[in-house]
Amino acid sequence: MGLASRLSLRAWLRAPGSLSRRLARLGNRFEVQLLSQRTAPLRARELDALGRPRRGCTLVREVILRVDGQPLVWARSSLHSSALAGPWQALKGLGPRPLADLLYADPRVHRSELQPVRLARYGHTRRQMEKQWLAATGTAASPQMLWSRNSVFSRCGAQLRVMELFNPELAAFVPTIGRVRGRTKRNNWP
Repeated sequence: MGLASRLSLRAWLRAPGSLSRRLARLGNRFEVQLLSQRTAPLRARELDALGRPRRGCTLVREVILRVDGQPLVWARSSLHSSALAGPWQALKGLGPRPLADLLYADPRVHRSELQPVRLARYGHTRRQMEKQWLAATGTAASPQMLWSRNSVFSRCGAQLRVMELFNPELAAFVPTIGRVRGRTKRNNWP
């Protein structure tokens, strides 16, 4: 499904603003299932995105975003521990609340351009996601769950990288992009 999956998920890969808020509009109950929040080594793409920090611990947070119980997104956030003592300290106590609560409530937070990325089918991130997905949902992740979007949020010079990996089942839904004269305007990207 490779290319077809990217095309069918294009609206989600490019949708600006809060993914959590868009997902919440799809059903009656939106929830963040916290899988892990721990100190861990950064991966190569995370190091690149965060400006290759030299030393120190890093915080990694992994979650599944669900709508009406259905798992639709696996997300991984990472930042250097020095940012936890400053601009991103609220992340430590976030728990199962959406990361969007921190990112979109503060006008000092700026987001980089969204970058769609296809995961390596047998890469470390993919294996980590599969293991967590199975443990959290009781079912294996779809082999077509390969498309993600990446961005970096900056606040007072400290950076936080967010990667959101989409379940192909999300392609059945079209994300809303705003309100137009009392009705929801839908995204019409091909």
